[in-house]
Formats: sequence, C-alpha cells, structure tokens
Amino acid sequence: MAEPLIAPSILAADFARLADEIAAVAGSDWLHVDVMDNHFVPNLTLGLPVVESLLKVTDIPMDCHLMIEDPARWAPPYAEAGAYNVTFHAEATDDPIAVARDIHAAGAKAGLSVKPDTPIEPYLEILRNFDTLLVMSVEPGFGGQKFMPEVLPKVAAVRRLVDAGELTILVEIDGGINADTIEAAAEAGVDCFVAGSAVFGAADPALAVARLRRQAAAASSHLTA
Repeated sequence: MAEPLIAPSILAADFARLADEIAAVAGSDWLHVDVMDNHFVPNLTLGLPVVESLLKVTDIPMDCHLMIEDPARWAPPYAEAGAYNVTFHAEATDDPIAVARDIHAAGAKAGLSVKPDTPIEPYLEILRNFDTLLVMSVEPGFGGQKFMPEVLPKVAAVRRLVDAGELTILVEIDGGINADTIEAAAEAGVDCFVAGSAVFGAADPALAVARLRRQAAAASSHLTA
C-alpha cells in the first residue's frame, strides 16, 4: 500500500505570483501544470518557457498535463526540461505508444489522459507502455468545473487490472476534486488526486493538501495514511 498523492493544480493559482503560490504548497507530492494550446481545448494557458522557469524554483516533481495537439512534437521537450511526468491525451494522437516511448527516452515518466466521454476499453491493452493514467473528471479546458462521478467506472476497471497484477500503473484523476469528492475517487481506486481551487483557494494551502491526503487514505482500501 502507498500513500495518496496530492497534486495541486497551478491553474487555480495566482499567475502573477506563481513562485510564491508554489512555495505555499511545499510538501505536495506533485505539482500539476496544465498546458493548453487553444486548439485541442478552447483555452490558452502556459507553455514550456514557464515550466522551465518553475523548475528552477521548486523541488516538487512537476506533472505536466498537455492538453494540446501534436504531442509527438511537443511532449518530449517537457521531459527534456526536467518534468517528472508528462501526460498527453489519447484523443490527440494516432500513435500514443510512440509518444510515450519518446517521453521515456527524454527522461520522464509518461502519462495517458482520457476525456470524460472517451471509453477506456480501447486503451487497456496499451497501458503497459505508460506510468500514469489521467482520468479527466471534467471536460478539459477550464478549472473550477463540477466533478463528474460517471467517470469512476473507468478508474475501477484499471484498478482491477492493477490489483490483479496485470498492470503496473498509477491512476490519477483531475477535475472537481475537493473535500466533497475525493473520497469517492479514492474508493474507486485513484492513486493521485489533482486539486486546484480546493488547495489554492484555501486559507492555508499546505494544510489543505494534508487534509485531502488524509481523507483519501481513510476512504481507500489500497492507500494508507
């Protein structure tokens, strides 16, 4: 059994004070960075230069979630820059295994993400090529959306394979995770919880991270406090 991983999403942070905001979540397991290109999703956030700058001011492993077109071209540079985990969308490429291979070759762990309406079954066979699976529990593109519990059967399907020894992969969830929703996600089998406003909107972000971690551990049969 492992501890729950909490990954604060800087999409909910104050972009004018990013270094300070990141310092306020010291003790987090990962730092979740949403990269959007205004093509794959209808929003534009930040890119590689900002990630490179952030890597210089924190030791928290950086979890880059690329909501972009053409991940074959753009994903490996995030790994080369020093990101710990680089996740791209299954819907954005015809050859996810090749992209994962290039991310690994560039020195990072590789993650595959699926949108809420994307079934997981077509991808179960290729998950052995990935380190993480990021299940979106909101439509990607904007923060502050409501959690969609209907995606949890995807989590449970992958958790069964992991528990049976057929897969070794970390299951991550992103979208609407807070004190009211994290327990359901943990029960379904999530390992890593991305939380935005639940952390950066709190009076004490570091305390919010610790509380979410305890909640997840208490609700899960595969995680420990």
